[in-house]
Amino acid sequence: MAEFVDTSLSLGVLAVAGPALAVRLLSLPVLRGAQQAVRERVSAAREGRVAPRRAVSAGESAVQLGGAAVLVTLLLMLRWSVPGLDLLADPIAWGPAIPLAIEFHLSLALARAFFVGGALIALALWLLLWFLTQRNLLTAGAPAPVRRRLTALFALRVLIGVFAPTGLLLAALVFQAVALVTSARARTGGGSPAAVPPPVTPPVVTPLTPLVPPAPAFPPAQPVAYLPTQADRGTGGAPQIACQELNPNEPRTIAGYQLLGRVGAGGMGTVYLARREGSATQVALKTIHPELLDHAELLLRFEREVAVLSMVSGAYTARVLDAGVDAGRPYLAMELLDGRPLDVHLREQGPIRSAEALRALALALAVALSGVHKLGLVHRDLKPANIMLTTAGPRLLDFGIAALVDGTRLTRAGGGPGTLTYMAPEQFGDERVGTAADVWAWACCVVCAAHGTSPFTATSTGAVIRRIVDTGPEPTALEAVRALDPALAAAVGRALTADPARRPADGAALVKLLAAPQGPDPRLPDAGAVREQITQGWRTLTL
Repeated sequence: MAEFVDTSLSLGVLAVAGPALAVRLLSLPVLRGAQQAVRERVSAAREGRVAPRRAVSAGESAVQLGGAAVLVTLLLMLRWSVPGLDLLADPIAWGPAIPLAIEFHLSLALARAFFVGGALIALALWLLLWFLTQRNLLTAGAPAPVRRRLTALFALRVLIGVFAPTGLLLAALVFQAVALVTSARARTGGGSPAAVPPPVTPPVVTPLTPLVPPAPAFPPAQPVAYLPTQADRGTGGAPQIACQELNPNEPRTIAGYQLLGRVGAGGMGTVYLARREGSATQVALKTIHPELLDHAELLLRFEREVAVLSMVSGAYTARVLDAGVDAGRPYLAMELLDGRPLDVHLREQGPIRSAEALRALALALAVALSGVHKLGLVHRDLKPANIMLTTAGPRLLDFGIAALVDGTRLTRAGGGPGTLTYMAPEQFGDERVGTAADVWAWACCVVCAAHGTSPFTATSTGAVIRRIVDTGPEPTALEAVRALDPALAAAVGRALTADPARRPADGAALVKLLAAPQGPDPRLPDAGAVREQITQGWRTLTL
């Protein structure tokens, strides 16, 4: 009799696991699409955007919920018809202890312990596989909202495992095992040719290499330009860049660069502290997360950033040293900048209280934008996170969604270009977005530097948009600039005019407006005078 029960239980397991595996394999394209949608949503959450829902996510939910409903129905209908299904039709909470006790001549308590123990092992394995899958999908970590959602999903799975039929738990275990393998293969770039869409190949290999001409071998051992902070002024100290130790699964070298630590990671990629082999010069090396190498639009954005940075040169933008593709993975080596982004400075030290430093920041950003606009480009994502405060002055970063003024359009995956509270009114419509949108974002950043937040910050997405297109900026935010520098506040007010035609036209117009002499002398200061004004004002800022 025990052999019969053992055989019937095996038949029941096969009757559930076999069809579950077949359904999961048939719906594999839907699973891959849903996992990519998860990565995009997390990327959007890290960058303060809202990624639109993709139909493939709804398709994956339909596969899981529909399959669960069909399985539970069949378990209840066929539990007495198919051998072994009677043992899988009950949940852990009140499992078939009596049939097991009778068939195996066990006490009721012992039979119950055997059933519950086995089912709990299956539940623990299911939860472990789910956790490992999420870790593969969220290699750079998850923002707080995503962590809260994952915690809720974990609790929901525990409840399902305890109160759903044991057969459903078995099917879920099969589904999760396939999901783990799929996420791991995507993370390491493996998989069959079907796993990587054909359009991805051209952006990865061909365009990147010509963007930075081959030549000079990496600059000889020279320290990166650096002005000591007030803490080490006069000591000749080198820039101290805070970085984290590399994880075991991270590479140790990329394209001949030795990776020394991780400076930071975002939704799209990671920035490493690196050094060219045979050189003492340290650089910031940026590369894309391995699991995103099959995402054509993000690769295109990365290439756009390399292209724009290679064209834009100036004292207030980051300098490109090298770029290319190593083992299918694009990388970008930039000069190493000390300091921290403006948003981090505001969070840790509060708003800028020096009128001279605030004007220096505004003027330096205007100079950087003038260089971008002179090339016929629009940055389209100017915000505090993309402004690095270094001891040598502000630097404008992240040209990944820059677009040509002639109308060429490249949007972020999962949403329009820009960050909501720094977007101009015209970016919410169909009209062409030009340099005036950067002028608007410039004004928002200046206000944020003096006030601590964007002048369009509100409690909801709808309220932010309403404030941008209708009610206007927060008066107290503008007053923070006016209290420090009335003339700068007037320029900011002009830059925040709803009609793009009434704003300063571009970065050069901003420089002219800010650097114009405040007296009868009609002459405009030259570039050297502007740079000196920025340098003198920047020295009043405590970093």
